Amino acid sequence: MKRAFLVPLCLFLAPLAFAADDKSDVPQRFKHQITGLFSTEREADLREAFETIPNIKLVAIDFANAEATLEYVPATIFRNVKPHERIGRLDNLLKTASHHTFGVKPLRSVPREKLERIEIAVAGLDCKACCLAAYEAIFRLNGVETATASFREGRVTALIDPSKTNRIRLEAALKQRGVEVKAP
Repeated sequence: MKRAFLVPLCLFLAPLAFAADDKSDVPQRFKHQITGLFSTEREADLREAFETIPNIKLVAIDFANAEATLEYVPATIFRNVKPHERIGRLDNLLKTASHHTFGVKPLRSVPREKLERIEIAVAGLDCKACCLAAYEAIFRLNGVETATASFREGRVTALIDPSKTNRIRLEAALKQRGVEVKAP
């Protein structure tokens, strides 16, 4: 008798349990790594880009880690998109909104304590476009987790995985882009 009662009860309660866990219409917060966030002066540009993307709110920026906390409803933004494809879609949205000066990628997988900080003194970075070019020259290298470029400070910095890249490769990439690298 008990078993006969429990089966219908379970069939009734199961959808309610899933409904309680379903947050498809509730905004959720997600942290993403942001490419193109190479100086604090770019924060206003990033905020402006996100203002043009419907249904996504920029909640916070962590410049030191090149990360942003975003709030959105995944089911609204990524209708019929598989979870593993969401970063790519979000990247395309931000690239379009920022004229390809910002992007999104997954959070880094290498712990910060295993990364090495490299600072390179440079000359000739006298505008945002020059800084962006220097940033892109090194950020795209395998093993570079985050990077900054500042014309005010005359410096490019990178947080690297030393098992994948090194200072020599960073300097070579900068020189290839026409950035003058000063002696340390």
